[in-house]
Amino acid sequence: MEIYLKLFEILFPVFFIIGIGFYLGKKDSKLNINFITNLTGTIGTPALIFYSLTSTGVNLETFLEFFSYKIIMIIGFSLIGLITLIVTKRDLIRELPPLILPNNGNIGLSVCLFAYGAKGLGIAGAIASVIMLFHFTIGVFLAKKSFDLKILFKNGPIYGIFLALFFLYFDYEVPLFLENATFLISYATIFMVLMSLGVALTKLKVFSLKLSIINSCVRMIGGPLIGLVLINFFNLTGVEAGVLFIQSAMPSAILTYLVGSMYSPKKVVDSIAGTIVVSTTISFITLPIIVYLSLLYFS
Repeated sequence: MEIYLKLFEILFPVFFIIGIGFYLGKKDSKLNINFITNLTGTIGTPALIFYSLTSTGVNLETFLEFFSYKIIMIIGFSLIGLITLIVTKRDLIRELPPLILPNNGNIGLSVCLFAYGAKGLGIAGAIASVIMLFHFTIGVFLAKKSFDLKILFKNGPIYGIFLALFFLYFDYEVPLFLENATFLISYATIFMVLMSLGVALTKLKVFSLKLSIINSCVRMIGGPLIGLVLINFFNLTGVEAGVLFIQSAMPSAILTYLVGSMYSPKKVVDSIAGTIVVSTTISFITLPIIVYLSLLYFS
């Protein structure tokens, strides 16, 4: 009974805040969340990444370890994603991002924080930082079919990662005023990004249900399986294994839609939107199972 109570305590805040955003989006179809998106992108997310990497007990070795694990996972996601797109005869390049870039930021960080505390947030932050880097490098390259290094340096999260690495590399203690400021911004950011995800779900539409279900099942089933393979291969246990497993099971990142809408044709963007909506909806069913297994076997 205790584990079910813990499960409720972890997931209720996440689903409740997403529900608030969904309610607001349904109540006002013209609700504009651009302000929230810009604020979290330029200030909130950099602060969240910085805080999660520097104030939760994570050291440079742990960061590099899970950074490399996530890259391996993305390679695995890419292989099954390419096979899926070949079978369904879709665009092998532009439609790959939602299959390889999960929502490790919005939902993943929150769930790992509630499941494993500060240490879980730190490890989840290391994993999320890889996704942030990939969104603005590989993600843009796939959506645009060309690479532009300038885009990387125009995005706030990159600076949050670089600043955190500076403190980790030299083993400097973060000044208390900076830790307190990023702490407040981080928790406000978690609320805003979850709520904006709920709003976004009311705006995105599914144009091809069959295709969206196929892509979503690949993301939601293939992800955790690859996560388990890595956990067993590297003999991970406890918090490390639990966080990696949870982060591997996240739905497609909504940022893949935002990047795609800037650089890809409408047909591709519609497909990406459908995958995000369906995979996120499926996650409301699969996530309790994933977290339950994580608490049961990786405590």
